[in-house]
Amino acid sequence: MNERIIGQVKRVNGPVIEASGITDAMMLELVRVGEIRLVGEVIKLAGESAIIQVYEDTTGLAPGDNIYGSGMPLSVELGPGLIGTIYDGIQRPLEDLLEISGEFIERGIRSPSLNREKKWRFVPEPLGEQSPVTPGMILGRVQETERIEHRILVPPDIEGKLLSLTAEGDYTIEEPVGLVDTNQGRKELYLMHRWPIRMLRPAKERLPLNIPLITGQRVIDTLFPVAKGGTVAIPGGFGTGKTMTQHAIAKWCDASIIVYIGCGERGNEMTDVLNEFPKLIDPRTGRSLMERTVLIANTSNMPVSAREASIYTGVTMAEYYRDQGYHVAVMADSTSRWAEALRELSGRMEEMPAEEGFPAYLPTRIAEFYERAGYMTTLSEKNGSVTIIGAVSPPGGDFSEPVTQHTKRFVRCFWGLDRQLANARHYPAISWLESYSEYLTDVTPWWEQQVGSAWQQNRAEIMELLQKEVRLQQVVKLVGPDALPDSQRFILDVCTLFKNAFLQQNAFDDIDRYSVVEKQLRMLEIILIYWHRGSQAIKRGVTLVKLRRIKVMQEIVKMKFTIPNDDLKDLDKLTARLERSMDQLESIYV
Repeated sequence: MNERIIGQVKRVNGPVIEASGITDAMMLELVRVGEIRLVGEVIKLAGESAIIQVYEDTTGLAPGDNIYGSGMPLSVELGPGLIGTIYDGIQRPLEDLLEISGEFIERGIRSPSLNREKKWRFVPEPLGEQSPVTPGMILGRVQETERIEHRILVPPDIEGKLLSLTAEGDYTIEEPVGLVDTNQGRKELYLMHRWPIRMLRPAKERLPLNIPLITGQRVIDTLFPVAKGGTVAIPGGFGTGKTMTQHAIAKWCDASIIVYIGCGERGNEMTDVLNEFPKLIDPRTGRSLMERTVLIANTSNMPVSAREASIYTGVTMAEYYRDQGYHVAVMADSTSRWAEALRELSGRMEEMPAEEGFPAYLPTRIAEFYERAGYMTTLSEKNGSVTIIGAVSPPGGDFSEPVTQHTKRFVRCFWGLDRQLANARHYPAISWLESYSEYLTDVTPWWEQQVGSAWQQNRAEIMELLQKEVRLQQVVKLVGPDALPDSQRFILDVCTLFKNAFLQQNAFDDIDRYSVVEKQLRMLEIILIYWHRGSQAIKRGVTLVKLRRIKVMQEIVKMKFTIPNDDLKDLDKLTARLERSMDQLESIYV
């Protein structure tokens, strides 16, 4: 990187610096400030002055310090070695920084984002000389982990004719593997390339969102599914389980790659992630979850402006793996901390505030972020997706605050967390009354084809029962449950069974922490069989007490713990025992 002096510091206002004497700078250019070379970005230009936001502590900077321009925008390095690495908000590897500066990150230190010394086994594609080279095409392959085959892509801004491509061999990311003749002259190709974090990576076509992202969490997959390439908001007050829910999805969902962004989160929460993920085993591959995970740790004690960049850093990496043909899930925890960083930076730049002090462009920034999700046909004619799941932390659990309300405008799936459920230790604490998914009609054909034709009907029926239960609970609060007839009290019983035996899920139980979709549908069918047969029995004179005492009920309550995902025949046996019990009960009253 060729640095040059482009101006001097005029005024320091926390992470925001006003610069003067600007001679040769461009908008969103990466700059280094002062003699210790603090990382910054030009965010405003006016004549010979500029506003720069700095991603490190500005203590000690003074007017007159030089500002060095790089001639390039704030970018990330994309290539082999991303998987399993822990970065900060501007893609500095934290493990390398620990070796350089100890437990506390010193200002101005640099470390390459990708290992410059490691050699990767590069297997080129069978391309001849003078072959056309198009943006995003695959040049070759590198085995990044045992599970992930890293496809080396032509950068999206390079097009021309191939002059040479190296033979199979071991190369570092700085050794050229190809040479292309472009309109701007000859350009070398490497195992890595850089891409600006605020620029959307191009794709050929957006595809319909009709394949669900399977998470293994029953309340999500069955009641409020999200499609691959979709967008989700998880709002909830402190302690309602936002991070826990995102951890569970990151651990068990069927995305190929996970990008986990801890944006302004407490250090102990990120520590849990760093300690847990290497020990957890992916149920589909039997390998460590870190072999498909990129972590961005930007904790609350790190510079506030780096939070703003961390979101874009993470989603750019996700788009890169999407362009290789992978399905990527981005966990942003939490977008409220990102919005608070925007508010602080906007205040220091003396911009006119909008509601609750947030900048007027907050909705635009939220929209720009979530619009980077999608299911795409990539430039290399592969299909890949980026699913964005963003946690929102409304102060006091107030869903009417600006970040939650604006987020709801731009996402199609809403998993609202409920304080009462969390206090009752019902996890995931996703409220079935406030949550919704607009992907239902899109993913129904997949469910009916892959799992069972009754999925939509069963889901609609149990949701209707839950709505009836809410109305009945209001009556119960006034006059007590004994005032209701058995037919209505039975609705309360079935809904309680559904909540305890289906919706509530134990993340620490080896069997219950993850449910395959076939098991989810069969469990729901058993509960609905109990509802249908029980309703008929009550009409024939069977008392509610008798229904509650059938022995098979205990097995139904415990089926989520006792029946493993790979032995669903036990669910058939359970269904048969339930049917026999109901037949015997009804035969007495015939």
